[in-house]
Amino acid sequence: MTTPAVANGNRSGRFDHPYDGYAPKTTLLRESTPAKAGLDPSPITAALAQVDAWTRPSGPAKPLYAGAVTLLGHDGKIVTRAATGMALKYTVNSAGNGAEELPADEQIPMRTDTIFDLASVSKLFTSIVVMQLVEKGKVGLDSPIAQYVPEFAQNGKEAITVRQALTHTTGFPAWLPLWSTGKDPAERLQLALTAKLQNPPGTKYLYSDLNLIALGELAHRVTGKTLDKLVADGITKPLQMRDTGYNPDPRRKSRIAATEFQSTPPRGMVWGSVHDENAWSLDGVAGHAGVFSTADDLAILAQTFLNGGSYRGARILKESSVTAMITNFTAAFPGNDHGLGFELNQRWYMNGLSGPRTAGHTGYTGTSLVIDFDSRSFAILLTNRVHPSRSWGSNNPARRAVAQGLALALGVGPRHGKDAWFSGTTDGATTTLDAKVAVPATGAKLKFDMFVDTEETDRLYLETSADGTTWTQVPFTVLDRGSVIDTEGTISGSGDRHWHQGFADLAPGDQTLRWRYTSDALYQGRGVYVDGVKITSRDGVLLDGERSPESFDATGWRLSRR
Repeated sequence: MTTPAVANGNRSGRFDHPYDGYAPKTTLLRESTPAKAGLDPSPITAALAQVDAWTRPSGPAKPLYAGAVTLLGHDGKIVTRAATGMALKYTVNSAGNGAEELPADEQIPMRTDTIFDLASVSKLFTSIVVMQLVEKGKVGLDSPIAQYVPEFAQNGKEAITVRQALTHTTGFPAWLPLWSTGKDPAERLQLALTAKLQNPPGTKYLYSDLNLIALGELAHRVTGKTLDKLVADGITKPLQMRDTGYNPDPRRKSRIAATEFQSTPPRGMVWGSVHDENAWSLDGVAGHAGVFSTADDLAILAQTFLNGGSYRGARILKESSVTAMITNFTAAFPGNDHGLGFELNQRWYMNGLSGPRTAGHTGYTGTSLVIDFDSRSFAILLTNRVHPSRSWGSNNPARRAVAQGLALALGVGPRHGKDAWFSGTTDGATTTLDAKVAVPATGAKLKFDMFVDTEETDRLYLETSADGTTWTQVPFTVLDRGSVIDTEGTISGSGDRHWHQGFADLAPGDQTLRWRYTSDALYQGRGVYVDGVKITSRDGVLLDGERSPESFDATGWRLSRR
């Protein structure tokens, strides 16, 4: 087992020792391995095997994607870079009305430097451009968009602010078919800017492409430069992201992952141009989609954010702007945490990396970026899941697998001794940790340490039974760094990444005490750990879990050293 190194007062490779603030601005990415970075390689290896398997499912099921590139980083180190499957696997069939698999010798394997259509991950680039304009005093976060784009005021939108567009609280509908309702790019843009609202501004969170289309045009109006020029000058050139931008050079087509066969509009197999129909109809440059990039270029962007906005001597954002981009401004809409550009704490694709300081974004083509500031880690998964058809399904299982692999590779060290009991992180499971104890007539006190990082619906229960059949919850108190929380015998949640102490009073009698962890069918956190179990009475120690681990009967739980 690799011993994690101490870095900047925190223990690198540990999930339960979160960092404060940002990494040093001088931190540069370097090649490493999971083991050398203080990570457990096994969960990462397992995740990569899953990503690979989903390119070729058995039986009649469709693959989740033709190919994928996975890149994982931790503490300034690239620990994993892997490609699997095909960047191009299908072509237009002979009838011209669908897709068929290419002969094997004509397919193009995925490479680690394959260029992907990022789809909605492009929204992050637009958000950065807007925040750069805010820093320069050219745009106000709480200023009306109509101040910069006058026609935006139509249909009751005169008071909608830049902040509301960045947080998807404008009231816009999620999407409009601009490509089929406007006759040219100029008319389509005007349709987006003058669109009617679906909800009153500020009353609902509704993710909408129209928000970022409007902000992309705002940036154009304020600077006189098109969005692609602003992204190049303000982001990709200073960060030396050489494979990132809009409308990629046709000469790079062999390195680009193909996307979808489209009959409406009649584009055939889309390969080398933006997949999103609206972005395509806006000449490939739009605030919501259109950026192409590689895993390594996105790694640079991720590390730039972990560094507080700076990389390789180039500062693209102030630390205060980075903080704003990863601060939740949508607390009024639980479950839809959103900063000024980033999605936050989204279990459905961040899985075990989820937390208030975990930021990311996904793209419809099958892309995702997750940046975990607490562990200074990031997970990048780029797939061509719409190749050859968007109807073949979602790649969310792969997104979760990659994030969970990195989360499990980050250790949770025992609070006492050499190991702690770990619940595991199996979906749709119940695991139990039992200990028999004879409590005298005067009662007893239970003390234990717990680390709980779960989805809200995945709960840890403390229970007791006299007959092993009928179980009753045992209320316990949680001490968390000075705060005291009384529970009815169950707890769940995530985000703080610290060990807590639990205390309970036990009634007299021979009984079995158990910790029961239940998980539902989807999503997991980092799991549950229990350590330092001790039961005492007036007569002395009744059970000391550190001295006698054999006193426990574990079903699904196991002793873990990290």
